[in-house]
Amino acid sequence: MLLALTGYETALVVVAASFIVFALVMALVIPRSRPEFPGKRLPVFLAVCGVFFVAQMTAVLVLAEVGEADEPAHEETTTGAEPTEPTPTEPTGTETTTTEPTAPAQGDPVAGKEVFLGTSGCAGCHTLADAGSTGTIGPNLDDLKPPYDAVVSQVTNGGGGMPAFGDSLSEEQIQDVAAYVSSATQG
Repeated sequence: MLLALTGYETALVVVAASFIVFALVMALVIPRSRPEFPGKRLPVFLAVCGVFFVAQMTAVLVLAEVGEADEPAHEETTTGAEPTEPTPTEPTGTETTTTEPTAPAQGDPVAGKEVFLGTSGCAGCHTLADAGSTGTIGPNLDDLKPPYDAVVSQVTNGGGGMPAFGDSLSEEQIQDVAAYVSSATQG
């Protein structure tokens, strides 16, 4: 939906639309009125094409990184399901807020550390001080401090740029890595 675009997405769409309009005009409109185009102006035409290309690639790389930093990490959208984490609300003074406890960790954190550091590739994408990993592709888990339930869901289903591991890791391995990550970041 175009109206739901964030600032960086809007900028990305504007740059892409400009590039597309330029390409269409150069391919369909100009050749009809000036068949000799670009002719003597070939260097200028190539320079303009290069500028548009560099602008588009820069927009994709820079604006996408800005957008990822602005988005909540690993947000999942589900319909008909209760949220796993309560939404914080501002108390008005007459209300009391309650938080739902997350499920206790069911896995083995020691085995989970092996999964995290092993062939699953977690350490290659995420920063986690306890594991000595400094990946920058995924969110910094030390800062995010995800609860056990969120880690299980994210590892199983993927989302937010992270692939799903529900088919490649066993349920026990997923519970182990969730127990490890949640215990390593909650302390």
